[in-house]
Order: sequence, then C-alpha cells, then structure tokens
Amino acid sequence: MSLENTFEKFAWKDNLLVMGIDEAGRGPLCGPLVVGACVLPINYQNDAINDSKKLTAKKRDELFEVIKEDAVWFSVKIVEPKVIDELNILEATRSAMLELSNEYEVSNVLTDAVKINNDLNTPIIKGDAKSISIAAASILAKVTRDRIMDEYAKVYPEYELDKHKGYPTKKHLELIEKYGVIKDFYRFSYKPVKNKKVR
Repeated sequence: MSLENTFEKFAWKDNLLVMGIDEAGRGPLCGPLVVGACVLPINYQNDAINDSKKLTAKKRDELFEVIKEDAVWFSVKIVEPKVIDELNILEATRSAMLELSNEYEVSNVLTDAVKINNDLNTPIIKGDAKSISIAAASILAKVTRDRIMDEYAKVYPEYELDKHKGYPTKKHLELIEKYGVIKDFYRFSYKPVKNKKVR
C-alpha cells in the first residue's frame, strides 16, 4: 500500500527535494540510539517502503539495500548511551536529527513527530506511516541498529540481545537482575537500569 506522501508531492511538483528523518532505539535500556536521514529522488515510488515496524526483518534488510542504492543522499547517526544519559533521550534525538538536517540541502525536512530547530522542519505525527522519506529513514535506522545489537549479542551472549535488541522485555529485565548492567552500554538515566549492579 502506497503512503500519502503529501509533503513530498507538494515539493516534487516544483522539482524540490525533501529529507525524511527518523530514529530507532528510543525505548531500549541499552545500546545506541540510531537516527537515519534520507533524500529520495523526485517522484520516487516504491510501494514496499513503509513504517519499519510494519515490515519483517527480512523485508527491512532487502529495502535497506534498495534505499541505499536509490537515494539521492542518505546518512545514519549513532548516538551512544552516555550522550543519551547526558542530554535525555528526546534531546539526544533532537540533536542528532538537527545535525542530519543540515548535512544536505533540501526544501523541507520531515521528521516523525519530533520538532527540531530548523526552519525547514515539518514534524508529522505517525510520519513513518505517511511519508516515504520518513519511512525510508526509519528502515535505515532500524536495520543499522539491529545489526549493531546483533554484534553486541556476540560480545555479551548472556543478555540475549539478538532477541530483544535491548528493549525492556520480561526476559531482559530478568537477565539484568541476574547479571547486572554494563558500564557505557546501558542507559543509566532509564528507570529499570538505575541502582542496578554495574559490571
């Protein structure tokens, strides 16, 4: 099912480029926040691109390669847990989004709900289900983050990070109680992590 792409269509009819920005990993207790940005060609169409949460991992992996190949420009920013703890998750998200928004010249910067301090910014509620640019950025962010967490799973197999990707599942919370939390990897500003034994 194709997305509305209201803002894209408005810009594209005047031959103007649009940037979409989205994040993956605001909710997890550990690992990085990853923010993706994507500028697609004018009048670009790909009905398979949708909110990354609505796609299977296999489909996201396939689209990840397609988007990188087709995009006019794309970038991914990785925000470490220490920065999240220093700024708080919303400000860390805003900061990364703002940096990305200034990396490529476009007519409009579309973000998924988050307002950033850029005059070209239009935040869209549920933007990853309405805008192909935001949806593409969400796929870039999600696949990048999942791959990072899969690598961490090899380093810390006892936490089963490849299964829950750091989100506060019942099993993950049980493993934190059993093994404690890892310095520089867990987010100590998050309530379930506070006051836990540090390894």
